[in-house]
Amino acid sequence: MKLKFWGVRGSIPSPGEKTIRAGGNTTCLEIRADNNELIILDGGTGIFPLSQTLLKELPVTAHIFNTHSHWDHIQGLPFFIPIFIPGNLVKLYGAFDPVSNEGPERIMNVQLQYSYFPVREAEMKCRFEYITIMPNEVVVIGTAKVTPILLNHPVINLGYRIDCNGKSIFFTGDHEPHFNIYEPGEDGYDDYQELIEEQTQFIVEAIRGVDVIVADSAYTIKEYPSKKGWGHGTFDSSIKLARDAGAKILYCTHHEPTRSDDSLEKVFAEVLSRHSDYVGGPDIRLAREGVEIVI
Repeated sequence: MKLKFWGVRGSIPSPGEKTIRAGGNTTCLEIRADNNELIILDGGTGIFPLSQTLLKELPVTAHIFNTHSHWDHIQGLPFFIPIFIPGNLVKLYGAFDPVSNEGPERIMNVQLQYSYFPVREAEMKCRFEYITIMPNEVVVIGTAKVTPILLNHPVINLGYRIDCNGKSIFFTGDHEPHFNIYEPGEDGYDDYQELIEEQTQFIVEAIRGVDVIVADSAYTIKEYPSKKGWGHGTFDSSIKLARDAGAKILYCTHHEPTRSDDSLEKVFAEVLSRHSDYVGGPDIRLAREGVEIVI
């Protein structure tokens, strides 16, 4: 399999000279399975430059898996060029939303209302399919198997494990480690803690042994207390997840939009320094636009 990063920024695009090394586009990952099947994880603004590269291989069949419906993970979808070209097939996979009682179709029909976008949903020229998926329900895409895993965010968020011929990748989307809403000694604390531990262990087992984890690492451990409950992880929580799961490589992503390249690299160096005495994996890396690896 091949993995390429097209967007690694969180919350809002952050273009400019201060973010040029890591990149300013919001979340989008391209995965190519062994028979070149195209799997795209999230449709942040990074999906637009990705779509420009697809024009040389028309007609395109694209499988887009949405982690969740927050803007930074969907705002590039109306600019995904293949949807306007006849002969292409685009499938958008996503969770059922218990608030709206709709599936991934809402992602496009809300954005493509004429009040907000000059092109309406009916004007898409490709064959476009919406597929509602459930946690732990495997989707087969040619040589690859995609498994959605329910994670922790203020809306339904599905992380995705992709397995292909013995190799594997896991992407968290946006994920905050589960935390106890009760204080120690309060009624409910012990029961809730037991539930948290079960949920945490389930996630670890679901992704155990993956080759690559791409994880939400928006904050430092110093920043996290003021952001608790916002639905994002830290560099340290991502490292712990990767270690517990026995992953070989960890890419830290969803970079804070106000963090310049210099600041991001300084923070990352401090994280690596604090974990330098740990024996064993994973290889810890910063996700950057344009980085491509083969596993």
